[in-house]
Amino acid sequence: MVTETVGVGVMENIRALVVEDDPDISAVLVATLEAAGFEVTAAPDGTTAVDSARTNPPDLVTLDLTLPQMDGIEVCRHIREVSDCYIVIVSARTDEIDRLIGLEVGADDFILKPFSPRELRARVAALFRRPRSGSSAAATMPSDPSGARVPAPGTRTPAQPVIDCGDGLLIHPARREVEVNGAIVDLTRIEYDVLAFLAERLAMVCTREQMVKAIWSSDLDHDHHLVDVHVANLRGKLRKHSSTPWIHTVRGIGYRLDVAGGGRNGGATGGVPPWNGRLD
Repeated sequence: MVTETVGVGVMENIRALVVEDDPDISAVLVATLEAAGFEVTAAPDGTTAVDSARTNPPDLVTLDLTLPQMDGIEVCRHIREVSDCYIVIVSARTDEIDRLIGLEVGADDFILKPFSPRELRARVAALFRRPRSGSSAAATMPSDPSGARVPAPGTRTPAQPVIDCGDGLLIHPARREVEVNGAIVDLTRIEYDVLAFLAERLAMVCTREQMVKAIWSSDLDHDHHLVDVHVANLRGKLRKHSSTPWIHTVRGIGYRLDVAGGGRNGGATGGVPPWNGRLD
């Protein structure tokens, strides 16, 4: 049984689903998550995993890609149809296309085998540090290093100003909702976090490194392609509602979100200043 901690607190009263056909790897995953306080269910194949996710909704899924009966990508798609849980792909597939497809169909992170239980716990804790919606859990989230508790799903937060990005794009931080011309845009948690990060820095250039540290975790070294994939997905979803190109690529650096058509109050109602040419 893995009992090590990574300095981010212990998670309690939350459910995890381990989807892995190798019994030895499954046992390590189960032990690691149980040590973090999860109630863990294991599924040895894709069909069992999808059935389990529907009947006993998890808060976290670790998902292998090569599975009997149903490929992990299809499992991810099916789970995303019914759940907003965190999904972490744990796979031996090293091709970049596998990572990109996994993220495109709704996974939150990708860990290569062989993996470190410490790294897995750190990445899971990083996911749970972000607010989330639509979860089945009335969970106690891990503490941050300062000892503060992350609010559980459904906890009320102080009202926050709407961010107006112009041409009908509005971001409602208190509700974690995005609308374009009155229609709600269906975004994943990370897609919302990417858009909110850029919107809170309207007209400022945001580097990929800044985004990785802020959205995933400051203490993890994530592949910067994660940012590119989620930005591409985000652009595609916004394009379904409007042809306005709010998000611009700054080649070799990162991304910038500009106010289109002169939004209310020049963009964010909270008074975000224009880009001053600095990247810090």
